[in-house]
Amino acid sequence: MSTHAAIAAHTHRAVPGYLVSALAISPNAGIGSAVQPRNPADPLASLGHSKVYERESTVFGEGDAAGSVFRVMSGMVRLYKMLPDGRRQIIGFLQAGDMMGLAFAAQYLYTAETVTATTIQRIPRLELDALMDAQPAFARKLLSATTSELMAAQDQMVLLGRKTAAEKVATFLLRLSDRKGGKGDEHTIDLPMGRSDIADHLGLTTETVSRTLTKLKSTRLIRILVGGKLELLDRDALADLAGGF
Repeated sequence: MSTHAAIAAHTHRAVPGYLVSALAISPNAGIGSAVQPRNPADPLASLGHSKVYERESTVFGEGDAAGSVFRVMSGMVRLYKMLPDGRRQIIGFLQAGDMMGLAFAAQYLYTAETVTATTIQRIPRLELDALMDAQPAFARKLLSATTSELMAAQDQMVLLGRKTAAEKVATFLLRLSDRKGGKGDEHTIDLPMGRSDIADHLGLTTETVSRTLTKLKSTRLIRILVGGKLELLDRDALADLAGGF
């Protein structure tokens, strides 16, 4: 089994082959930016090619032949599966540095669509395999990150399955804040996705998400800003509401 196959086997256990990580990317990446310059410190920088997708564009669909993996360079991508009854389950929102299409399968196991204008690097699987075989240290780092994310994903499924609507929304907002990793104002988060996206991610109705955000706003836990942004006014209170998230 190749190194990539071993990593993919881990991702396939509980989540369908995506990785929320802090893999190195060009520091100049920005929403709507063109193809990113190569970064010698980034092992993935020389692989594949980058492309700018307009908002609400399909990167790949569930069931498409899975010949490549993808890395988000800027912007945001939603990943979702369609349930047999026609409902949509959003399984994740990916941002800069996150990877998708990692599951070792002949077909992609979910659909990837852009939420905003997004720059995405497409890496043929054979190129990623060759890189990991040539750089075992990088392969170990990716495997470690994947294993950690699997544990976090399993915890997240349990927590969201048992939480109230307010607890789910508070948890969602805090996790978006934590994704910033100390970059910029941690109390201000980007919220470019619509209420229906949040609802389909948390297993709620759109109306419930809207009511919950309005309640958090009226109790001065959050402030909704212009331009798809939101400010966390009382992070400690949100953490208490989320139940430790």
